[in-house]
Amino acid sequence: QVQLVESGGGLVQTGGSLGLSCAASGRTVSRYAMGWFRQAPGKEREFVAAIRWSGGTTYYADSVKGRFTISRDNAKNTVYLQMNSLKPEDTAVYYCAVDLNPLGGLITKRYAYEYWGQGTQVTVSS
Repeated sequence: QVQLVESGGGLVQTGGSLGLSCAASGRTVSRYAMGWFRQAPGKEREFVAAIRWSGGTTYYADSVKGRFTISRDNAKNTVYLQMNSLKPEDTAVYYCAVDLNPLGGLITKRYAYEYWGQGTQVTVSS
């Protein structure tokens, strides 16, 4: 069993920055891929970014590439999402998730992940 708790969401103006954190407990996640997804009202949950266990390989949705950066600190069992140049269309609830497949799955897909956090709201005002 893994518990994931996101933090760092809030209200920011267009062009601003926010940093999200996701702390894992119950099990070390240092050997597993982790990802960030988001869900806006009335829309499906969509992939944002993911990172392999070593931190050396990262993936981004085209919509956030160049603006968002995913990273992890395995010693702290925590994954981060730094969001810069925020736009109103980035407004959503942001969720982190962990993929417990030691071989690593298609971590840009929702179905690859077994555990999810409760989400944190990010609102970007225009």
